[in-house]
Amino acid sequence: MEALGITKAQVAAQVAVFRKSSFHVRLVRPCTVGDGVQVVGRSKTDDFLRLHDAALGQGRFVKFVPASGAASRMFQSLLQIYYVPQFLEADELQRRASRGVSVACEFLRFLEAIDRFPFWDDLRVVMARDGLDLEAMIAGCRYRTILEYLLTSRGLNYGSLPKGLLKFHRYPNECRTAFEEHLVEATQYAGSRGNSCQIHFTVSPEHVSGFRRLFERVRCSLEERFGTSFDICFSFQKPCTDTIAVDMENQPFRDLGGNLHFRPGGHGALLENLNDLRADLVYIKNVDNLTTDRHKEEVAFWKRVLGGCLASVQETVHDYLRKLHAGQMVEAAAYRYAKETLLMDFSPDFDRWPSERQRSLLVEKLNRPIRVCGVVRNSGEPGGAPFWVEDKTGAVTVQIVEKAQVDFSSPEQENIWMSSTHFNPVDIVCGVRDFQGKPFDLRRYVDGDAVFISKKSKDGKELKALELPGLWNGAMADWITVIVEVPKRTFNPVKTVYDLLRPEHQPEP
Repeated sequence: MEALGITKAQVAAQVAVFRKSSFHVRLVRPCTVGDGVQVVGRSKTDDFLRLHDAALGQGRFVKFVPASGAASRMFQSLLQIYYVPQFLEADELQRRASRGVSVACEFLRFLEAIDRFPFWDDLRVVMARDGLDLEAMIAGCRYRTILEYLLTSRGLNYGSLPKGLLKFHRYPNECRTAFEEHLVEATQYAGSRGNSCQIHFTVSPEHVSGFRRLFERVRCSLEERFGTSFDICFSFQKPCTDTIAVDMENQPFRDLGGNLHFRPGGHGALLENLNDLRADLVYIKNVDNLTTDRHKEEVAFWKRVLGGCLASVQETVHDYLRKLHAGQMVEAAAYRYAKETLLMDFSPDFDRWPSERQRSLLVEKLNRPIRVCGVVRNSGEPGGAPFWVEDKTGAVTVQIVEKAQVDFSSPEQENIWMSSTHFNPVDIVCGVRDFQGKPFDLRRYVDGDAVFISKKSKDGKELKALELPGLWNGAMADWITVIVEVPKRTFNPVKTVYDLLRPEHQPEP
């Protein structure tokens, strides 16, 4: 515990969490257009673009990219094939594929399209170094060797590298990794000609040198091409955000050596990294949500709209807070804005409260971090969605909810979840300073009950693992939240290697 920077009190509190009966949220209804989800019209769009560009000119934006996750899930089906040698015998592979075995069917699809993947040329080169011809290997059904050079340290090591260091897109004169694509994309809304482009990546310690080498290799050419300079920094998930595992009786789990077993706390742990930035306006985007240059203009357009929307909300909120602190009589106007625009829940008796009590509550509700979340129409993608949620006090607020937070043993809750119209693609822009320009302590606005508990195993024994409240759900539960619909075309995730074959990730015809 001392080595990780975790106190006994923290561990005791985490163990107590496992003993609670339920961590489910109570869904009231899905957020829909006109009821929690805003659609930005043309007149507002122009205003938001103007506000975004003004904030950009002041150097207020930072882009924050969680990029520490390994790509093993992206190559899961190929790894399954690789570690079951009998699958890789040509006759057996065809036999299993004819029976509809999914990993066999997917591997045949991989082979048929292998030259369309952006890492094709790199794979050919790394195999040629050892005297192997990739095309000949395919013709000779030497599938295990091909996978070995793709997935392991003998070759490209794609089964262990983080997604950010993988080739995602092919262009006529280059192939770009996800990391490079984030640099290019950021120049269109988080930086401009003559201004620096600030980007923060959270990475794992063992891969930071790879990110730094890649950045130094491409920095000059990208800065010259886009007329900007990059201000790039990296951080690691803090060891003190690891959480203790327990056994099936909710007692601290010990490994074969008798040591307590701690596990990473999930992406919610990155709230610490975001907090340490002490930034102003922050774009948050997943490392794998990217597209090629021919689609970037629309992505950047809506990023600027979201950034301008945030600037507009923040400007209004901060103006009310300054006036409330100065004793100006703006309670009625601030109340209407908070209730009608920010969709905040108030006591039905609020109108009859004394002015001092009204002012105190309004300051408490408005003086918080702000986030604007872009959401897309639901098309069956796995992940979170926007809902109206009832908290422990009975207040109803707009939240981003993950599936693991929902009680599917309740038909009512399941029906509400299934009726959602929008999906959370993690397209978020945040305002993390107060009306006096001071950075918020973001740790004060977390719903500590919005944790995830899952079953894992170690040393042949079952255990329970605890994930901290997710970065864009429980960790931001007490923020001011605005939900805005954006086009589905702005969401282009790469969850499996086969997603790279989608049109939005392929070269122009």
